[in-house]
This record gives sequence, structure tokens and C-alpha cells, in this order.
Amino acid sequence: MSDAPPFVSVKLPAALVNQAREAANTMRRSVASQIEYWATLGKALEHAGLTTSDSHALIARQERAVYHVSPPPAPPLSPELDDLHAHVLALAKSGALSARAQDAVAANKGKAARSKTRKAA
Repeated sequence: MSDAPPFVSVKLPAALVNQAREAANTMRRSVASQIEYWATLGKALEHAGLTTSDSHALIARQERAVYHVSPPPAPPLSPELDDLHAHVLALAKSGALSARAQDAVAANKGKAARSKTRKAA
């Protein structure tokens, strides 16, 4: 049996910890769990036979990537626009918007057909 403690402290670059913090928020993990997850993935890739050149390419690509956190929702433009947006969403959910669009298309097709008939005559 090992005398090693269950947890130990390690020094990690602040940038890595910040990236882990952002990724952890998205995945609903702790920062430590996110870093442990990444380490497990790396270990699995090594055991799966990832070549040195493959790993260098993946690391280079990841270092160029930037983690993005979803921006906060935009503040409402105006109460009138919020009401209009809510009304359109309600119409879409109820199916009324689709029915109105189909009615408008049918009416326009009818007008176009009558116009063609008049021009032909």
C-alpha cells in the first residue's frame, strides 16, 4: 500500500488554470476536475498510440485556440420591441405564424395567377 496522500498540490501556469476555469464553467465541473479530465484525455491518447508529431500538432492548434465564454445577454432595446418579439414568438409557438405565412403565400400566388391571365388576354 502506498503512503502517498490522496491529494497533492502542484504549480500550474495561470493561463492553463484560467482556461480550465472557463471550460469548467461550461461543463459544470470544478477547475480541478476539468484539469483532471484533460489529463485523463491526454493519458488515454498516449495509450492509444498518439505519435509525437500528432501530439505536437494538436498542442500547437490548441494553443492557438481561444476559449470563449458566452457573452451576457444584450439589454432590451425598448419595451415595445420586447413586446413585439414576445408576440412573434407566441405566434410561432402556436402555429399561427406559419398559418398566416401560408395564407399570404397563397394570396400572392392567386394575385400572380390573375395578373398573368390579364396580361395574356
